[in-house]
Formats: sequence, structure tokens, C-alpha cells
Amino acid sequence: MAQAIQISLQVRFGDIDAYNHVNNVVYLQYLEDARIRLIHTPFAPGHSPGGATSFNDLIGNELFTLVGRNEIEYLAPIAFRTEPVFVNIWVTNVGGSSFDFGYTITDADTSAVFAQAATSMVLVSRATGRPVRLTEPQRAALETWRGGPVRFRRRPPEPPAGVDHPAVPATEGAR
Repeated sequence: MAQAIQISLQVRFGDIDAYNHVNNVVYLQYLEDARIRLIHTPFAPGHSPGGATSFNDLIGNELFTLVGRNEIEYLAPIAFRTEPVFVNIWVTNVGGSSFDFGYTITDADTSAVFAQAATSMVLVSRATGRPVRLTEPQRAALETWRGGPVRFRRRPPEPPAGVDHPAVPATEGAR
């Protein structure tokens, strides 16, 4: 398993909400900041898939990435502090046209974990707006950051295969 890339982020006064802690939406902004920094991080010398200097170079101008899904589990509040928090980011899965990131938001030594999360990204053509397959250099770059799955603590059990859970109209209320 590859080691997660650790990215420091400063808690800003504007991140704090009326409950005197970082607002839940800001956590998603922290994840976005970490993704952007990782995608623009230069590859190590001698490890440049396709001759690119960063994953962003491998995406190029004809393609872009979209968030297909976010999942986050809040584990502890972050109060305003002068010390940065750290987003640890790694790749958990590489698919045909998509890839997944795993994250933890922690203290520098990872002793305090404030949240853990996962994001599914989709590679898309600017010309067509449709997903496109990842190239071998893109896959190779993503594999350098490959790690294990995010182990969510409070995820409900999966329903048995073939069991449908139909939506209930809001006018019916809870049963």
C-alpha cells in the first residue's frame, strides 16, 4: 500500500460557523484543495508517466475531471486553531474512466482524526461532455498513490442482492 500524501491546510476564521467549529461544508472544500494540490504535484524524478510532470499534465486541455460522488464521515469537530490540519489523500480504486480518492483529515501526526472521506472522480472530454477511458500513463500515475479502501465506521450494512428499497413520497412521512 502506498503512503498517503499529506497536505497541510490552514483553518481560516471564515471556516468557523455559529457552533464555533469548522462548518461541515468546509470539510468538502478541504478535500477539494487536497485533490487540486495532489493533481498538480510534480512527479518524482524518473517517475514521469508519459513524460508528464504532473497528473494535471496527463489530463491536458482536452479533458477534465468531475466529482461523481462524495462520502464523508465526521468524527470530531475542528475548532479554530493556528496549527494547520492535514488532509491525507490516496487513490483507492482505478476504473475504466473513473478513479477514487480516500482521505483522512487529521493532526500532523494523525493521532486525531476529524473526518474520513471518499470521492469518485470521472475523466470527461471537453468536446463531448462524455466520460473517456483513462490512458495507461494516467493509470500508472494513479497507481503510484494507490492505497487501501476507506473504512467508514458508521456505514449501514448493504441490503441483500435483489432487494429494492423504493422511495417514499415526502407527503407520506416516515413509517
